[in-house]
Amino acid sequence: MGEERASSSSSSLMATMEEEMTLTVKWSGKEYTVRVCGDDTVGELKRRICQVTEVLPKRQKLLYPKIVGPKLADDSTLISQLPFKSSVKMTMIGTVEDDLIIDPVDSPEIVDDFELGQDEAVDLKDKEVNKQKLRRRIDQYKIKVRNPCRKGKKLLVLDIDYTLFDHRSTAENPLQLMRPYLHDFLTAAYAEYDIMIWEVMESWSSGLAGKGWGGLHWGLISKNFGKTFCIVLINVRTLHSSMKWVELKMGQLGVLNNPNYKITALLDHLAMITVQSESRGVFDCKPLGLIWAHFPEYYNSTNTIMFDDLRRNFVMNPQNGLTIRPFRKAHANRENDKELVKLTQYLLSIAEGGDLSALDHRSWESFVEDSSKRRRRV
Repeated sequence: MGEERASSSSSSLMATMEEEMTLTVKWSGKEYTVRVCGDDTVGELKRRICQVTEVLPKRQKLLYPKIVGPKLADDSTLISQLPFKSSVKMTMIGTVEDDLIIDPVDSPEIVDDFELGQDEAVDLKDKEVNKQKLRRRIDQYKIKVRNPCRKGKKLLVLDIDYTLFDHRSTAENPLQLMRPYLHDFLTAAYAEYDIMIWEVMESWSSGLAGKGWGGLHWGLISKNFGKTFCIVLINVRTLHSSMKWVELKMGQLGVLNNPNYKITALLDHLAMITVQSESRGVFDCKPLGLIWAHFPEYYNSTNTIMFDDLRRNFVMNPQNGLTIRPFRKAHANRENDKELVKLTQYLLSIAEGGDLSALDHRSWESFVEDSSKRRRRV
């Protein structure tokens, strides 16, 4: 009897976690509805609100009757831990990025990357709750194809910030912050790989405003106010969503309309899911299963590789991720940065083989060196 009650209680809890709830959010004189589950977090709720209001999660402050204290401000809080009712409306306070006046003297960047133990990484990937989140994201997120998928090609998924571009350094021209050999790298990769770009956009807006490109006139502002403190009014009124920022950044780097290669699709932070690890708490990641589900006839775990400077981003697909060295301090490092040259050799070498997920991408540099030695002997 005890075991039956425990089993019944566990089943009831699971059903509660999986059950969807519709919440009404009031913002800027309008009402919006979002659907969440008990196993979603406040961070996920903010992501859903962002989808309908275009206010980025970091700009949102949520207010709800009878909930006081830090619970609604803590993105790791589970929805099941909060007394939400469908009949009670929530208020969101926040502003879309292009309506903001931004002080570019921003708080220092904190990059807290970490290495999960192998057992824990496998556990996160196989947890049913994370599989459920992925299934929901597959249903909710639509990938817009910019250029057709090509039968027989492998898939390369790329991060932007610190992978292709130094988004924190100052420059009057975005090309000065582009990682060296980027176009050569993409041109060579395109021969064997379709290319998708998946960026976490949440810190860009203030960075772009302060760094002075993306349609902002930094040169004029810096002369009038100086570089130590200034106020920039974002005047690109069309940039209402994170995807617009991705398109803007890639467009100004000459990536989207390059005659030598094509970008298959762009993804933004709304495509991510939130997972929770025992050792590292709650964090977002990029599940490649989202792409595979949308394009099953083209891509899967055997023909996909993702480059990112944060290894936690591919925790749902650790066998498909390669951690690239971050490209920072562009002005000081661009002369010596050869990362994309070496990775071009790696991509073309492994394209000749079979299952990409069977390779140890942590040893990619040794693989390139060994391949070079073999070619010299021949």
